[in-house]
Amino acid sequence: MRALICDRYGSPERLEIREVQRPTPHAGEVLVAMHATSVNRTDLATLNGTPFFARLATGMRRPRYPILGTEFAGRIEAVGAEVAGLAVGDDVFGFSGTTHGAHAEYLAIRADGPVATIPAGLSYAEVASSTEGTHYALSSIEAADLGAGDEVLIYGATGAIGTAAVQLLVHRGVTVTAVCDPHGVQLVASLGAQVVIDRSRQDFTRTSMRFDAVFDAVGQTTLARCRHLLEPGAPYLTTDLGPGWQNLGLIPWTRVVGDHRVLLPFPTDERRHVLEVRELLAAGVFRPVVDRTFAFDDIVEAYRYVQSRRKLGTVVVTVP
Repeated sequence: MRALICDRYGSPERLEIREVQRPTPHAGEVLVAMHATSVNRTDLATLNGTPFFARLATGMRRPRYPILGTEFAGRIEAVGAEVAGLAVGDDVFGFSGTTHGAHAEYLAIRADGPVATIPAGLSYAEVASSTEGTHYALSSIEAADLGAGDEVLIYGATGAIGTAAVQLLVHRGVTVTAVCDPHGVQLVASLGAQVVIDRSRQDFTRTSMRFDAVFDAVGQTTLARCRHLLEPGAPYLTTDLGPGWQNLGLIPWTRVVGDHRVLLPFPTDERRHVLEVRELLAAGVFRPVVDRTFAFDDIVEAYRYVQSRRKLGTVVVTVP
């Protein structure tokens, strides 16, 4: 089979499509013939080997799993022993997480892991990018216990995490104020954000509104800038270490000092989240926002596009 190989950390130029051995599903696993995948922020961070301490999980000198990719959609071609609930011919999607492997023509994954059948009426390309950003967004929303009646500000509302967070919060009855670049204003408003702030024209920190949470979906702002926007006891949610990795220190510090905790929820319940995403997709209350679609032969260019930080939502790669 063909797969995108990353032998060393670095730029997209390190990547190369090669012929490798097709995986064989072990007991409890299914073999998925890939039809679509995505290139996302997690893939890019793994390629770059950043932050450095993350290499404890991904490999210190070079990637432990040379085939990158965390999201997939395709058809089950073979099943291992002791598999229940899934069968050859099922159309499935999911999240391969820390083991990666989705940027290839075939992927073996545990049947009781983060994989689900594709809801009727949806294509591989429509669901291929539905899990990674949503997984992080759900983890943050659950950590802050956000629900009907709450008011939340999302900074960086146009990425995979941000567009998912807007839709998920609106579905839960939360009033959303979104901060984004000018090219994303119409998109974010169409997703249900009640207030959209164009950060090129307005300093969001000067708004008179106060929020039950501030959610930095891109790791580019700070608690110091946003503290005065928070209601008493409201948390500051982030998906990144922040400028100067300051959130590493603020997470334990704010547990004992001050009124506002910094939360960087580590997403762990991957299977539950994929099953929840399936329900949301089937109900029509969530759709991943797809910026561009690339052919598998052009997947390195997809990495370059994600690296440019110009994308809105997600980038899908179709696999022949």
